[in-house]
Amino acid sequence: MPLPLARLARLAVTLLVCTVAIAGCQTVPPAPPPEPPPPKLSPTQVTVLKEKGFALTDQGWELGMPHKVLFGFDEHTISGPRRYSVLDVGRALSRAGIEHVRVDGHTDDVGTDEYNRILSLRRALAVVRLLVEAGFARDHIEVRGLGKSRPVADNKTAAGRAENRRVAIIVTVD
Repeated sequence: MPLPLARLARLAVTLLVCTVAIAGCQTVPPAPPPEPPPPKLSPTQVTVLKEKGFALTDQGWELGMPHKVLFGFDEHTISGPRRYSVLDVGRALSRAGIEHVRVDGHTDDVGTDEYNRILSLRRALAVVRLLVEAGFARDHIEVRGLGKSRPVADNKTAAGRAENRRVAIIVTVD
């Protein structure tokens, strides 16, 4: 014997309410724990950075003038006083327990984009080799060859082009 329509409707509503109630009782898995905060520099590390000529920028702690690593036209090797300067900075950072740096190579605007990208990478790698010699772990150094894409001075003058032929050493804090 078929159920009357009213009774069938009540049964359907009751089943729907029970289904919704049971679904509402399900537990949601807990959210994963938050990421640990990025490492911060200690006051001693900040003092070392300032003593070596680093300044806080939007990129991190960047080695500033007059301590920047500059290169002659079409050069990518480091010798003499510049070599000792980079080794000194590397040793100081390593002794202070600073573990992560980024090395960005740059060029002026003379030459093709591809040539300048390769030259800027060679410059950056020259600095990386000295940082490793000074005690840094190679796998804690990020290296980039940025070519002529980020000038800091006007490439229309010889002095400006000289400023752009550089390698930036940046202590990253994230």
